[in-house]
Amino acid sequence: MGRVLLAAPRGYCAGVDRAILTVEEALRRHGAPVYVRKQIVHNTYVVDDLTRRGAVFVDELDEVPDGALVVFSAHGVSPEVKHQADGRGLRTVDATCPLVTKVHKEAVRFAQAGHEIILIGHADHEEVEGTLGEAPERMHVVDPARPDEVELPEGSTVGWLSQTTLSVDETMAAVTRLRERFPNLIDPPSDDICYASQNRQEAVARIAPHCELVIVVGSSNSSNSQRLVEVALGAGAGAAYLVDRAADADERWLTGVTTVGVSSGASVPEHLVADLLDWLSSRGYTDTEAVTLTEETLTFSLPHELRNEG
Repeated sequence: MGRVLLAAPRGYCAGVDRAILTVEEALRRHGAPVYVRKQIVHNTYVVDDLTRRGAVFVDELDEVPDGALVVFSAHGVSPEVKHQADGRGLRTVDATCPLVTKVHKEAVRFAQAGHEIILIGHADHEEVEGTLGEAPERMHVVDPARPDEVELPEGSTVGWLSQTTLSVDETMAAVTRLRERFPNLIDPPSDDICYASQNRQEAVARIAPHCELVIVVGSSNSSNSQRLVEVALGAGAGAAYLVDRAADADERWLTGVTTVGVSSGASVPEHLVADLLDWLSSRGYTDTEAVTLTEETLTFSLPHELRNEG
């Protein structure tokens, strides 16, 4: 009989829950279609489910009809996108995670103080694109794996920010390297790695040394889910894989495995985890032990555009 160590916290964070509820409430109040710029959260199941219910996901605002209702995703948008929406007369609802909004405000403060800004993150990620738009003339995006590549004007005062879904370890390793080049590097007012990303990473790190295999439920375009796989491997798991759903798991992974760790990214519905547990149970992994790092109680209210309506 095999054992499962089930990491907690896992799954939906407060920002994701708020974003999904935002689209659901917009559909309830206004009816379909409700347009959503980019994926509301990075999870295939969630996007497919909301599409069936009348959400229309678009890459850019020029795909949205004039005067329509459009929701901005949890990852945030640049001021330029908001200006485009205003210019088109679009009705907007901003579902940006409040923790991402905090980073945007930090970027503005750094820029107003005359600092150059190093944004640690992945250049093609929507969150980074939105944050970059707050101060494009002063911000320099640096991949966490290549912090030495940044070049700044001589004599610059420099502050750093980060994409919220990175791992704590990779971010701080990059900051350490950057501080060697810029000894007076200015820290943000608070850590930018979001509480949910950090909690999920620490929970996975706790179970990983006891597991020959860790399976993370999450989509491949989910940065925080990808980080959980990396954290599991770094913390001592024999192997770690990312699956969108139980049907993507491979029985061959279980060969010689007595203990499987399970977690899920911050945009994953819990029933997808339950499906994976059923899949494992049907293959002899019937002893499930929850390993809880902390209890999360934070919630965010709906965007004001929906709170102020009837």
